[in-house]
Amino acid sequence: MERVKIYCLGSVDLLAALCWNGFSSTAAGADSDIAIEVRPDVPIENLTFAELRRVMLGDRQFWTSNLRVTLLVRAPGAREREVVLKTIYQMSEAQFRQYWIAKVFRAEAASGPRIVYSNEMATDLAAAMPGAVAFVESPQVPKGLKVLKINGLLPGDKGYPLR
Repeated sequence: MERVKIYCLGSVDLLAALCWNGFSSTAAGADSDIAIEVRPDVPIENLTFAELRRVMLGDRQFWTSNLRVTLLVRAPGAREREVVLKTIYQMSEAQFRQYWIAKVFRAEAASGPRIVYSNEMATDLAAAMPGAVAFVESPQVPKGLKVLKINGLLPGDKGYPLR
């Protein structure tokens, strides 16, 4: 039986959950670093941690003048989301939700991050959407996507910040 992929790109968790087709996270392990992945055509190789935080907070909304950043964020409960909330956002789940509600309400962002329900979904959408940025367990980054360096470091390097 062939598995059909159905993705819903809404930022409302309940609606997205209704559109989701039963993907589960296949965790590579609790000790895996979290990789920041983009398409190869994103003209960035390295971000400082401060620049990464600006991207994830929606303060930097374009890679270039014509290439918009699209944030792909794992659903609540995923280890990848917990690491990113703790390390990059430095927020609780409730603070994260409130942050994005307020940012959209103030028209500082067109929309909040798009919710993804598995590393497979994150990588598929990152590969398909120009400017998309996702974070996944580093062993699950497929060929064809670029892993961004953070402060000059890749996942697995000593001192890599997303663990």
